[in-house]
Amino acid sequence: MPRLQEQHLTRVWLIVGLFAIIIVLDFFTPPPYALGFLYTGPILLASSRLNRSATVQATVMATGFTLLNLFIPKAEWMNSSNLMNRLLMALALIVTGWLSDRNLRHEEALARHKAQLQAQEQLASAREDFVSTLTHDLKTPLLGAIETLNSLQQEKYGAVTAAQQKVFSAIARSHENSLELIETLLDVYRNDTEGVRLKLAPVELVAIAEEAIATVSELAAKRRVEINLTFGESNARALWVNGDPLQLQRVFSNLLTNAINNCTRGGKVEILLESDFNYQVVKILDNGRGITPDELPRLFERFYQGHSDRQSMGSGLGLYLTRQLIEAHGGTVWGKNRFSSKEATSRSQRGASFGFRLPVHQRSEQLSSHFDEIS
Repeated sequence: MPRLQEQHLTRVWLIVGLFAIIIVLDFFTPPPYALGFLYTGPILLASSRLNRSATVQATVMATGFTLLNLFIPKAEWMNSSNLMNRLLMALALIVTGWLSDRNLRHEEALARHKAQLQAQEQLASAREDFVSTLTHDLKTPLLGAIETLNSLQQEKYGAVTAAQQKVFSAIARSHENSLELIETLLDVYRNDTEGVRLKLAPVELVAIAEEAIATVSELAAKRRVEINLTFGESNARALWVNGDPLQLQRVFSNLLTNAINNCTRGGKVEILLESDFNYQVVKILDNGRGITPDELPRLFERFYQGHSDRQSMGSGLGLYLTRQLIEAHGGTVWGKNRFSSKEATSRSQRGASFGFRLPVHQRSEQLSSHFDEIS
């Protein structure tokens, strides 16, 4: 604190010294050669080194001394040329002080905004580190609980009744769902901070789609939702891309799960595969309630769940992770209603359409021919 006070006093005396030098020069210089413009130096120095009050005081003093020179040491106010010259100089000093003060306030506002941004970044980083650590630590007890439940179901610790088996199965499914959510959350935060890491290889999308259908078959059966795999006008039976098989299967599973959850019991989900010259296109179509206009812009935001009346609410991470993975593959993803409001005249003409497109693999034609030969 004493050091700061000493620096402040040094700056004050520096400004006072500059004022004294300029007063001497200005008051003893013949009128046609007025040097009042030199007062801009102390004004700018007060603005940059002190505070707003000091800037105002320096501006008032500079203006006062400039006008005082019309009367001291000789009365020059009768001379219209000297009077106009001094008035213009005083106006210029006032403008200088005002601009300096405005610039000072602007710099202070920028400094506050920068400090707020840094605080927000630190908070976001701390939050993400906390979530990452917490979710990672939660995996261990969940895995242990699942293993214990499996051992109980296999009657390693004694006989188990049918009713107990049913309870153990329900608890195991709940733990597995929690574990899947934790892994998804970890992947989302890892992708945001480190970027998506892919193990690229030639991948056939039909095979990935069939594997994903098998993965969600239990959920589809529970919801009584029928899943069909169809092909577009291109009638291509092999769609090759350069991608990560594991991550692309997660994309299919996420979109299929979303479609199944949006369907009512007895609904239908269709996987439509199409191919053109540059892209392989995948569409997941359902006949659920569709998407409201306020939901459309936010479908792929993190943690956004919408205002859905669907049977099962998710975490709001599935579609966000899907977007991360597709964009990392150089593709695009979208979500929209299957029918426009004018076309959807009946309940059968409702539903959503989610899809993505990926660049065609360079050797897709040769790979497709090879795939057909093996089939």
